[in-house]
Amino acid sequence: MTWSQNYTPLGGVGASALVAALPVVTLLGLLAFWHVRAHRAALAGLAVALLIAIFVYGMPAPLALMASGYGAAFGFFPIGWIILNAIFIYNLSVETGGFSVLQDQVAGLSGDRRIQALLIAFSFGAFIEGAAGFGAPVAISGALLIGLGFRPLEAAKLALIGNTAPVAYGALGTPLITLSKVADLDLNALSAMVGRQVPFFSLVVPFWLIVAQVGWKGMVAVWPACLVTGLSFGLTQYYISNHYGPMLVDIVAAFISMGSLALLMQVWRPADEKKSDSLSKTAPASVGNQPPVWRAWLPWVLLSVVVFAWGLPATKTALNNWFSPSLKVPLLHLAVQKVPPLAPHPEPEAAIFAFNALSASGTALLLSGLVAGLCLGLGPGRLLALYGRTIWKVRVSLLTIALMLALGFTTRYSGTDTTMGLAMAGTGWLFPFFSPLIGWLGVALTGSDTSSNVLFGNLQKVTAQQLGLSPILMAAANSSGGVMGKMIDAQSIVVASVATGGHPDSPDAGTVLRSVFWHSVGLALLVGVLVMLQAYVWPWMVPGS
Repeated sequence: MTWSQNYTPLGGVGASALVAALPVVTLLGLLAFWHVRAHRAALAGLAVALLIAIFVYGMPAPLALMASGYGAAFGFFPIGWIILNAIFIYNLSVETGGFSVLQDQVAGLSGDRRIQALLIAFSFGAFIEGAAGFGAPVAISGALLIGLGFRPLEAAKLALIGNTAPVAYGALGTPLITLSKVADLDLNALSAMVGRQVPFFSLVVPFWLIVAQVGWKGMVAVWPACLVTGLSFGLTQYYISNHYGPMLVDIVAAFISMGSLALLMQVWRPADEKKSDSLSKTAPASVGNQPPVWRAWLPWVLLSVVVFAWGLPATKTALNNWFSPSLKVPLLHLAVQKVPPLAPHPEPEAAIFAFNALSASGTALLLSGLVAGLCLGLGPGRLLALYGRTIWKVRVSLLTIALMLALGFTTRYSGTDTTMGLAMAGTGWLFPFFSPLIGWLGVALTGSDTSSNVLFGNLQKVTAQQLGLSPILMAAANSSGGVMGKMIDAQSIVVASVATGGHPDSPDAGTVLRSVFWHSVGLALLVGVLVMLQAYVWPWMVPGS
């Protein structure tokens, strides 16, 4: 038997949307204003979501509970699995003494912490986003910044703000590949359209990042570095997305951006160099002298090579042919039916827990760490002990992520998030402005641009057709707007908190959320303005127009 979603259980979209928003309001309110610990806030938000799903939306209790269980499982794997192994590689680098060498290497490029923020939070983070996605960029960038002497809250904030512009092309283009399938739109056209939106923000975000770090005056002193970093990334992003498709956009753009910034540092230095308050005093656990440079870079080079190779289509196909079991979620699979306008006609929602090459990218991180550890002389016993300490460090955070994803899946399968999207979709000629905000809302709720595209991609297409707008433009706007919600979704907030934790002044999740919330809103509104202009003033920017 199937249960059909009802997006207006209270008779109208407005009143229904107010009720549908209560789980999100509960979660964010407890985190931001009442300073409740993240796992408790997530549990409270989940409880509210279940009550609304069952007693307001009429979702059968077994389906609602199974949806939350499905989300919790997804939170542990692949999300938690990726984060655990990203932190393991960082701990391995510290354990072998390599991290102090990396600090010297980055400081050798520039001792100015603004330049270091551009290099790591923006450019290197974009490479990890392009190769792996799913929280790995925030985890690794945050840990690297901490090791360079950045204050924990500063590191968390910069890692989150930097992880915006690359997200639409993350994990080798997964969000757009998924959007193309969901909305039945041409992939190359979507890639090109997003490539005519996010490069503007690739140029803006480096400036925004440094303003958030040191203020306007501090940014003006390094504006050439911001310009070179953002312009090189944005132009490459535009070219690759419009001529080669979505898969390698972030990876190529990140390399070009890092190389351009390194070249600039050979001929220019900021006049008011701002060095880190203090470099990390973490000493290597077992290496008396600093290791050679190649040993310090080995874990990160292996990570880059393995994760990139893991994500290539040929590798994914081979791995999936070899090992890709899937489990249909009991009770839930094909039991929840989407209805118009979310779907052109009533269709059941699949619920499959798949173990495939893409979802198991955390395994690539683990393999990178294990191989690097063995090459650096750590025996199996020490590697196992180090891994155990890593698990203990992130145990509460893994639980929090599972609860956050349980909340997201409950809202998805009950239809409450669709109600909120429909409230924005009913804005008539202003829809191009609100279209990116629907994507922003989807990422803020689900923690993934891919999930937001699954949730709202077809809604964007249908609404665009009803209003006489370009479906390619509106669907692309969902993904482009969604990237700005990445810095405030519960998953990213927790990841940032974990990656910068373990220090006396480490921030809790609520503090991290408050530090980036208005940055997210401001950038999302700017995306809305851009899409509005592309719809009515610059329609020639739409592919095929």
